[in-house]
Amino acid sequence: MARLPPTPKRPPRQATPLELRNAIRDEALKLGFDAVGFAAATLKPKARAERLAQLTQFVELGFQGDMGWLGERTPERVDPATLWPGARTVVSVAMNYGPTHDPRTLQGEPARGAISVYAQGRDYHDVMKTKLKALGRFIWDNYRHSIKVFVDTAPLMEKPSAQAAGHGWQGKHTNLVSRRFGSWLFLGELLLSAELPVDAGESDHCGQCRACLDACPTAAFPAPYKLDARRCISYLTIEHEGAIDREFRAALGNRIYGCDDCLAACPWNKFAKTAQEAAFLPRPELTAPMLVELAALDDAAFRQRFAGTAIKRIGRDRFVRNVAYALGNSGAPRTALPAIEQLLADPSPLVRGAAVWALSQLAPAEFEHRRGSTKEIDDGVRAEWEAMT
Repeated sequence: MARLPPTPKRPPRQATPLELRNAIRDEALKLGFDAVGFAAATLKPKARAERLAQLTQFVELGFQGDMGWLGERTPERVDPATLWPGARTVVSVAMNYGPTHDPRTLQGEPARGAISVYAQGRDYHDVMKTKLKALGRFIWDNYRHSIKVFVDTAPLMEKPSAQAAGHGWQGKHTNLVSRRFGSWLFLGELLLSAELPVDAGESDHCGQCRACLDACPTAAFPAPYKLDARRCISYLTIEHEGAIDREFRAALGNRIYGCDDCLAACPWNKFAKTAQEAAFLPRPELTAPMLVELAALDDAAFRQRFAGTAIKRIGRDRFVRNVAYALGNSGAPRTALPAIEQLLADPSPLVRGAAVWALSQLAPAEFEHRRGSTKEIDDGVRAEWEAMT
């Protein structure tokens, strides 16, 4: 949430609700947002009950995995007006981060790491929050209406608000789908104390299509519109802090940060546009990095390489854990084994454990030879050595 800037000395402008809405939309587009919509902050009882039931079921089934915060403050999550009683309107903004090509093509290059499209440029939280604060400043300076700004940083369900504001609909992969931008939209919200005319919400256009569901490498969708995050590669490589379950390691392939498969499979992407925001354009070093280079990163090098990106948030050890699993899936022992050898002596037990699994995949005989030695067996990786039978 953002604090209000100092009150300007000049008197506020007078504007009708429609004039204010148009002024906010125009300013948002000038600031670089690709879409702007307006929805009521206060939900009708039926809509509120439906959202609450969906979120409650998600948590009760344990689909949130380690993301315990999703089970907290549920009333605020489902209803913006509960989060901030002064809210009257949700100003929902979106920015396109569409890629230049299908990101799944990199899966054919197992020696290189696949990083989710959204993380190849600057951290979208920083980019969007800066623009939303500027929009809030515009509203306060000119019209003196109170505002609160959110970019995935508060208990607020962004996708239902975006659908109510007309940006798109929640597809069967649970992400937002837009008829203008496909599956490639970042979302942000500005809660406003003024009651403004709202936009028509978007309806579901998925029909009988199940391309996104069938594309998932780990069968993370128990049913359309339902996601079990514990099976999702994006969750496993980003949110999950420990060793990744052996059931999913081979399915990771060369994905080392996130997964775009369900997004990229959506047929509505035929209308998608390449990102125009310079901050979201991919850094060359993040589009197809060599796994052996990433395996050599220490903490300082990791921080330097991923400064300003979303990747930096998960820390070096979790990231190199992912790299080690990808090395084990690379099918290239000649080039990968020297890197794995170094990781077997890594200071992090999390990394060492992943390297043990990688060794078992690329050099089973060497793994069996070394299994009985005491040099590599310690409390951090003992389970990995003992489990591979």
